[in-house]
Amino acid sequence: MPKPNLRLIDASFAGRADLGTGVSSALMRRVARGEIDSTMRIHRTGPILAFGRLDKLRPGYPRAVAIARERGYEAIERLAGGRAAVFHEGTISFSLATRERSANAGTHARFAAMAETVTAALGRLGIDARVGEVPGEYCPGDYSVNARGAVKLAGIGQRVITAGAHVGGVLVVRGGARTREILEPIYEALGLDWDPGTAGSVADEVSGTTMDDAERALLAEIEREFELVEAELDPETLELAADLEADHRPLE
Repeated sequence: MPKPNLRLIDASFAGRADLGTGVSSALMRRVARGEIDSTMRIHRTGPILAFGRLDKLRPGYPRAVAIARERGYEAIERLAGGRAAVFHEGTISFSLATRERSANAGTHARFAAMAETVTAALGRLGIDARVGEVPGEYCPGDYSVNARGAVKLAGIGQRVITAGAHVGGVLVVRGGARTREILEPIYEALGLDWDPGTAGSVADEVSGTTMDDAERALLAEIEREFELVEAELDPETLELAADLEADHRPLE
């Protein structure tokens, strides 16, 4: 049986993280409406501190946003997920936008499928990767992907709308120390406890692993289920993304 097609986009917006998040939001909406087919986005970013909706309720949120900017990170309000997460030049951002008949009913299945894909990709790199929360991890979640049950390597979030879903996350390939260094003052400002020792990277587990290695492994796992079709962002998606980008920009 032929594999279903899946559009693949690698567009990145370093220096305009709010627009980049607007693109993910636009893709989710256009896929849900049936205007474009299911779309996978895998790309690399500049330094970004992505805050969750729960973070906005913390008294220290304005200070956390200020710390991120002081240290050279763009601050955004994320499309999905709960707590602050970090992206930088050593991470890979991945997301899948799908059209769903009953999006709420498939929430756990989509989480599990994405976590399994990331876990299998890390296995290709020689890592003992597992699905599940590591006690004390940042942005904790049942579908985090860890190494050896000890350090978090990837976090996954999901946004559900009428007739559609967006499942995405971040994989830390290199720069585990950099991730810890920025999250420590951010979580302190937010008044959240976590254990910095639980934040790792792929390269910490398998020395010499490159960004290209990790990206190829991810794509190889996705290609087991889908026929990837390289695609470009069309004008309609970019126009909608521009309308949505302000939704992901923290208030000054």
